[in-house]
Amino acid sequence: MTTPLDLLLFTAAATVAGAFALGRWRDIAWLTGAFYIAQLIQLTGLDLPSASHAGFTLFGQLVGWQMDGFGRFFAIITVGAAAAATAYMGGEWGERYRQAGHSLVWLHGALAINVLAMLLLLAGNDLIALFIGWELTSWASFLLMAQGGERALRAALRYVPYAMGAAMAVLGGIVLTHAFTGTLQFTELAQRVPQLENWQLALMVTLFGVGFSIKMGLLPFHLWQAPAYAEAAGAGTSFLGAISARMGLFALALLLVKFVSLTRLADLEFVSGLFDARDLIAWVAAFTIVLPTFTALKQNDARYLLAWHGIGQGGYMLLGIVIGDATGSAGGLLHVFNYATYQAALVLSVFAVLHRTGTADLNSLGGLVTRMPLTFLVMLMGIIGLAGLPPMNGFVSKWLVYRSLMIEGRPLLFLMTVIGTLGTILSVYKLIHNTFLGQLRLEHEGIREAPWSMTIPMLVLVGIGFVTGVAPGLPLQWVNDAQAALGLPVLPHTLGGVESSQGGLDMLWVVGVLFAGFGIGALLFYGVGNRSKRIHQLDNYAGGHFLSADVRYHYSDHFYAGLMHRIGPLYRGSFTRLEEAVASANDTLAALMQAWYRQRVPMLTLLVAATAGLGWMVLQ
Repeated sequence: MTTPLDLLLFTAAATVAGAFALGRWRDIAWLTGAFYIAQLIQLTGLDLPSASHAGFTLFGQLVGWQMDGFGRFFAIITVGAAAAATAYMGGEWGERYRQAGHSLVWLHGALAINVLAMLLLLAGNDLIALFIGWELTSWASFLLMAQGGERALRAALRYVPYAMGAAMAVLGGIVLTHAFTGTLQFTELAQRVPQLENWQLALMVTLFGVGFSIKMGLLPFHLWQAPAYAEAAGAGTSFLGAISARMGLFALALLLVKFVSLTRLADLEFVSGLFDARDLIAWVAAFTIVLPTFTALKQNDARYLLAWHGIGQGGYMLLGIVIGDATGSAGGLLHVFNYATYQAALVLSVFAVLHRTGTADLNSLGGLVTRMPLTFLVMLMGIIGLAGLPPMNGFVSKWLVYRSLMIEGRPLLFLMTVIGTLGTILSVYKLIHNTFLGQLRLEHEGIREAPWSMTIPMLVLVGIGFVTGVAPGLPLQWVNDAQAALGLPVLPHTLGGVESSQGGLDMLWVVGVLFAGFGIGALLFYGVGNRSKRIHQLDNYAGGHFLSADVRYHYSDHFYAGLMHRIGPLYRGSFTRLEEAVASANDTLAALMQAWYRQRVPMLTLLVAATAGLGWMVLQ
């Protein structure tokens, strides 16, 4: 008998087949988009847990798939992000992409393969199934990164040694786990892993942690991610930025919370009574928030700016989950959903500007608000969400993380999150100012708004961000299912937010007061004041000079020169040297692995070693 999960996986597989078989069809985006909508409907109606009849036995180990509330939460985001990306490339953008000599067949196909691979990962019911999904996801991500030209391929190839290192670390963790516990089944691991000795637990957590952290882009394994995501094809970049790296978070949370347990993790002490493994992970998350965020501040390419922010935002998610209480874990998980909505919208808005102007260089834009008002609105709402300000949904998830840190008495970690938010606000202001505000360049005088095939998906995404910001109780139900599946305390919530004796949040009131203030301000300005006069941008006067076409009154180069003068030594000093050292080591390792991998004898050696490792695992 076919189960609902079987039907879901079949629909995902049919999407892959349809994308490749009918990829040259002009309306292929509508077909694949319909398949993604069908998958969303199947996911939201799934009775949890939902098991699949598909499965097999490998070396005496049962391999199967079953989706719970935690996996479904990530699956909904995955399929939703794919649907938005598909709609975006269904019109003029896709046609321009094809005319540039790129393959829409492979772009649609790579996206569909990613969705199928991620569903297999999210529904894995044992470590072998998880590893199969993990590897399929890793190489599907590479395939999607490589779409878009030579620069995209070069950036994707930089990811390969990281992916291979992650695979070896995860495989090593699986082998050790079987040796230590005698099982690879999730239900049994949750009972046996917490009983391991400290050295066994530490070794297992290290191997899995390194492997999963590479995919997530945690420090110090983050250097590959920004170029690989930024250089990919536009619609592919939006999907990669929205959800791909979160597969590392999914696996990491599964390991730390469901198998090891946060309490047991705290028993792995480095300094007795002062610093343990849980603290270490929390501080890695905190530094992942701050350092990539201020690296984003230095970027002049809008795509790279957003890609670096994607790394930093992952720190908020992990930090909330590691805190482990109902408020913090809900904030960390909710931030996965919230971030996906506004990050995808922001990336698509940047590629809409690139589509019209031919550049994403923030020093070559400006004044586009009069030419692309809808795209401006999308970016404005998106940066409000990214900065964590009301009324967008990013405010709610960050507020929950902040509140948890204060309740749990973590003032230094709280300070790190605030510093990260400050850096975010500074950089997103640079993004919207240099793109849409200031003086319009003469070469962009004839620019038009992006076509509806591109603006509608962007508006839908920021619309979701606004609605779930006003009514966060809607996605919090999915978050509750995810918390329960992980064995975490569930956060009680209302439609407008959270009710708690330690401080609640009702976004219905917050947004109501906010818009009432805007309304009063607008009434005073237009009803009482209204003394403004609209003039042409070149019929203006500023700084003692009349402005004309040869005067650029839009300063964007070295936008934060004063701030960089203060914090520059940090980048020129230890942080820069650390990044250069890691990059140099990675390049050296990549060259050695490439030379080794291309030889026939080492390939045979690798096969023999892998076979021997699996054989030893079975015999234990």
